[in-house]
Formats: sequence, structure tokens, C-alpha cells
Amino acid sequence: MAHPTTPGQTAPAAASKQIGLFAAIAIGIGGMVGGGVYAIFGAAAGVAGSALWLSFLLGGLVALATSYNYARLGARYPTKGGAVEFLVRGLGDGIVSGGLNIYMYIGYVIALAMYAAGFAGYLMTFFPHHAAFPWLPKASAAGAVLLFTGVNVFGAAWVGRSELLTVSVNMAVLSVFAVWGCATADWGNLATTATWAPPTGIAFGGGMLFIAYEGFGLVANAAGDMADPARTLPKALYLSVGAVIVVYLGVSLAVLGHLSLPHIDAAKDYALSEAAGTFLGGTGFTLIAVGALFATAAALNATLFGAANVCFMIARDGELPAGLDRQAVKGAPEGLFLTACLVLVFVLFFDLSSVAMMGSGAFLFIYAAVAYSHLRLRAATGGRPGLIWLSVVLCLSLLGVLCSNMFTHSKPAFWTMLGLFPVCFGLEWAYRRATGRRIKAGATPAPSRTA
Repeated sequence: MAHPTTPGQTAPAAASKQIGLFAAIAIGIGGMVGGGVYAIFGAAAGVAGSALWLSFLLGGLVALATSYNYARLGARYPTKGGAVEFLVRGLGDGIVSGGLNIYMYIGYVIALAMYAAGFAGYLMTFFPHHAAFPWLPKASAAGAVLLFTGVNVFGAAWVGRSELLTVSVNMAVLSVFAVWGCATADWGNLATTATWAPPTGIAFGGGMLFIAYEGFGLVANAAGDMADPARTLPKALYLSVGAVIVVYLGVSLAVLGHLSLPHIDAAKDYALSEAAGTFLGGTGFTLIAVGALFATAAALNATLFGAANVCFMIARDGELPAGLDRQAVKGAPEGLFLTACLVLVFVLFFDLSSVAMMGSGAFLFIYAAVAYSHLRLRAATGGRPGLIWLSVVLCLSLLGVLCSNMFTHSKPAFWTMLGLFPVCFGLEWAYRRATGRRIKAGATPAPSRTA
């Protein structure tokens, strides 16, 4: 995910144009491999069955196809605005681009709720008797949101410097888990298709899991700091998405090779730890649980920081009330506190799987909109219409399957996600009509902070 800096902060001149291929790949991997895979693995297994690895593959292929748009657009418009910039350039200064930017902000809010719920799920593994207190997981998730809101007010700079280390350790832990787990897996169980979900269930799982990939767009936000974005950006996007697909496939096969589906369902909030316990013992269980806590905490902190500043930029550019571009406590934007309040709503009123579905749905729609913007800009980018249309069709098809299953299995989540559309576009229309404010055409958001 994109994590803009504190408003007004500028990158040192010496650091400009210094992001090379390996640094850009690291940014992409860091944007994707965070709390998502820990948080929603069990929920996705519940709908895809032992074909979960195919769901991971499907979600990854859709992300790979969509990254083509970011590669071409970012190379042509190497700014730090990412999707915000692409939507305004492709759709113009209007209610549509403004409403989509607000909807994208809501997508960040939903992702934050997922990270908070994932954090609480793994935290509960250290409290074996928490079932006697059914309110404790929700309270822990809400407490995590409040904690990292405070961190962003008083200590965001220190935590920001630690994010790269956290992401590196997390990638190493998941890689070791995947390799060791696959090496000791029961491949006989994996070879049968008897416990696979039907194709619609596999696609549903892919849609739910898309939120574990959506952070690849962070690479495009760094294009403005690349010496040769036309060459570096496409390679970084494709290699980072490809690497994450491989890791996620390995993780899913490792879990499925050690746990039965009923076992995964019973431990769905901490499935990776439960699997690690089968081939690494109690130490492995604890190691993965601690790793999950750090990963979800890092994702929660970085995305809370980023979403607050996306809110700041949208307000600054005329799409939300001007008061939200003010600085509040310790220089933190007022948008930070609005973001935290909205996250608490999703944490308290929706379960983890519903939050994951809404988040994936929001980003699938936004990425389809970015692809449509690319269609309108293809003369400038040199993009191939066939590849652009492929990404549009894949995003909308996966979104359609996701929405159909949400309507069947989680109507509150479905109607909430659908209801956010008129809310976002209605707010944009009403605010423009009332104030006459307009997006600052070509405005470039503040420099990005890698996580």
C-alpha cells in the first residue's frame, strides 16, 4: 500500500532518483507481504477447501495482469501519486475521479480493520481461556487500533524506520515456513480433489485473497524517485508480484499438507501457527504467532499512517472538507483521527471474513477503474488494448464472483460495500456543489514512505 509521508515533509535532494531495481522490488514485496496472509488464510480455506492454493494463484494472476497498468502509467507519469494521479489524469477533474478517490480511502480503512482483526486472532493464542470472554477479541482489535493511532501521533518516525526490518524478517519467516512445511507435507492428501471447492468457490477464495496482493501499487508511488522508471518500474512490479505468488503458494501448500480442513476451520484465526506446530512443535507455533503479531502490527501502523495522509491529500486537493487537511496533535493530520474512528466501526460491527471480502471488493473495483483510465490514456502510455482489457475483465469478473457469494453468505457486508458507492459519490457531489472546490489538476501528493 501507499504510505505517504507526513504532509509538508520533503525528501532530501540527495535521495532523489536513487531507487534502483532491487530497492523497488523490496518496496513491492513489502507492500504485499504483511498482515493479510496471516489474517485471512483460515477464512479463505473455508470457501476454497483444499484448492486454496489455486485461489492464491488466481488472485496473484489478477494482480499480475493489473500491474501492467501501473507499469505503463507509472512509467509515463512518474509521480508519487499512484492511483490518485492515474484516476485524475484518465477521468479528469470531476465527481467520478473524486468519488473514486474517496472510495479508495475507504478501502484503506477496511484493510486496517482486517489487520486489526488478524492481530487480535493471533494475540488470543497467548490467552487459552479467552473463549470465556467472547468480547475479548473485538476489544483487542479495537485496542490495537487505538494503540497505533497513538504511535502515529507520538512515535511514527521511529516505527517507520523499523518497518523495513519487520518486512524483511516477515518475508524470511514465511519463506522458511513454506520450504520446511512443503518438505514435510503429506502430498497424498494434497493430490486428491475430493475436498476441493467447486470452481465458483475457488474463484470466491481468489477474490477474498486479493487483498493480500493489492499493495503492489506502492511500487508505482516510488516511480518519481527512480532514475529510469520506464525500465525499472515494469521489472520491479512483475518480479515482486511473481515472488509473492510463489511465497503464498508455498505457504498454502505447507498448511494444507499438515492440517485437515476441519482442523484449519477450528484454528482459522491462527491457521499458520497451528500448521507450524505440527512440524516445528510448540516452538514453531509460538514463532509464527509472534511473527504474525509483528506483521499485522507493522501493516496496521504503516497503513494507518498512509490512510490518514491519503485523507489529508484528498482534503488538500478539494475532495473532502478543508478542515481535514489541518495538523492536530503533534503534527498528526486530523484525518488520522477520522480514519481511526472509521476503522473502529468496521472492527466492531463486522467479522474478519466480511472485512476481508469488502476490502478485496473495494480494491478490485479501484484497480478496474485504474485500468479504464489507462484505456483513455493508452495513446500516451503505448499500452496494449488487449492487455488492458484483460485486466479490466479479470478484475470485474473476480469482483462479480465475490459480490455474488457475499450476497449469499454475508448480506450485511454486501449491502455495506454496495452502499458505500452512493455515499462516496454523493459526498463528493454535495461537497463540490456546496463549496465549489475542485481537485488541483496535476497536484502531486507528498512523497511516499516505504514500509
